[in-house]
Amino acid sequence: MAGGLFALLDDVAALARLAAASVDDVGAAAGRATTKAAGVVVDDTAVTPQYVHGVAAERELPMIRRIAWGSIRNKLLFILPAAMLLSQFLPWLLTPILMVGGSYLCYEGAEKIWGRIRGHDDHGVVLAGTGEEAEKQMVSGAIRTDFILSAEIMVIALNEVADESFLNRLLILVVVAIVITIAVYGVVGVIVKMDDVGLHLAGRRSAAAQAIGRGLVAAMPRLLAVISVVGIAAMLWVGGHILLNGMEELGFHAPYDFVHDLEHDVERAVESGFGSVLAWLTNTVFSAILGVVVGAILVAVMHLVPKRAKH
Repeated sequence: MAGGLFALLDDVAALARLAAASVDDVGAAAGRATTKAAGVVVDDTAVTPQYVHGVAAERELPMIRRIAWGSIRNKLLFILPAAMLLSQFLPWLLTPILMVGGSYLCYEGAEKIWGRIRGHDDHGVVLAGTGEEAEKQMVSGAIRTDFILSAEIMVIALNEVADESFLNRLLILVVVAIVITIAVYGVVGVIVKMDDVGLHLAGRRSAAAQAIGRGLVAAMPRLLAVISVVGIAAMLWVGGHILLNGMEELGFHAPYDFVHDLEHDVERAVESGFGSVLAWLTNTVFSAILGVVVGAILVAVMHLVPKRAKH
């Protein structure tokens, strides 16, 4: 009896270790998948604050909360089932779909650069009006934009864990969806309330609090500008990297081999641990260059085709 009990406890302990290992694997894979989607995440973080621009301060966080719930619904109720069915029955479509998403990232990045060159830097975000109806329209518009960005995030994440079992893929994508949504809209909430905190501190009697408050208010536009620049760079890098890997998987090896060999040459040339960093930077730079080239071509096509059609 005692021997049977100990055997049962051993089995339970083994199952617990297996479950813990599975949780660790899911967590690690979710971390890798989230990192791969960095470009879209930064873009999402940079875009969303514009949707509450001009809204009364007390309505900012409720609107962000509604957009965040809409983002979760997008990911879990619509995108996740479609992605799981695709990975289960048509896995060969993942690479082409991912490359389409990568091309879109390149286009978005190049379009923003072109907009800044022309002096028309916008993201198609309409400034908020007043009243409940205008607020609903702004939230709906933000959720529609989020759907595109969320689809890219989920497909990028799915491609990263395509070799996992069905259950692991499902769990990983659920973790990615929840973690990214909390991270993005948590940061957005902090950004949009930073100027309110600054104004509150600026009204305090303490000279130090006033200085910090004025600094926060002055820093917010610069912070949004930095996030926007980082977002553009990340989109071009991630989009170019997706295309580079996609071409390799589809049998067009030359671009990938060139960058891969150069990356290894750089790593070997620098003997210290800094060599791996330089190797990563080499891959990043060439991926971004590819992203700029592809994005510029797409921007040219999208701008020239409508004009030729009019003529």
